Amino acid sequence: MKHRGLLLLAALAAPGCIRAPEIVLVDRATALEEQAAGSFKDVEQRLARAGMNPTPVPLTPNQLEDLGVQPTPLIENIGRTQADRVDDLLRRHCVGEGREGLLVVTRRQCQAGRMSSDDVALVERVNRGRMQVWQWMHSVRPGVPEATLRKTWQQAHAEGVVCGGWVEAGDGTWGEKKC
Repeated sequence: MKHRGLLLLAALAAPGCIRAPEIVLVDRATALEEQAAGSFKDVEQRLARAGMNPTPVPLTPNQLEDLGVQPTPLIENIGRTQADRVDDLLRRHCVGEGREGLLVVTRRQCQAGRMSSDDVALVERVNRGRMQVWQWMHSVRPGVPEATLRKTWQQAHAEGVVCGGWVEAGDGTWGEKKC
């Protein structure tokens, strides 16, 4: 029995000698994980600098319109006729209907943009066309003075001027056409 007791004692002592190795946890990513995560230091620095630098705040389309700035069209104005372009210039006060019956360039009163060279050429073409009409009217009615024909034409034409268009009054002052 002694022999058995020693065996039992050896069996109980044996598990005490055998231990599992210590496990050490490291809170560090592997090289592959570091590459996948990337570095955002540059982005963070740019964001911090942008937050410190004052920049202009963009205006909304409604705010721009309130200031008189016309928004750029989203599509090209393919269907616009010359008459549409002249009406637009009249509404923006870049061109006015003069009391002599010709279009007058009024750049100082121009609202919402500038006149392009195409706009100036258009005004010259329209004025040339009007003078040709007056010459033709005079050739058809040679007994009527050209000034009278021009005045009659101008009165009839003034009724068709677009609402809000820039018009010269008889005393030389400029104002919008009321409708």
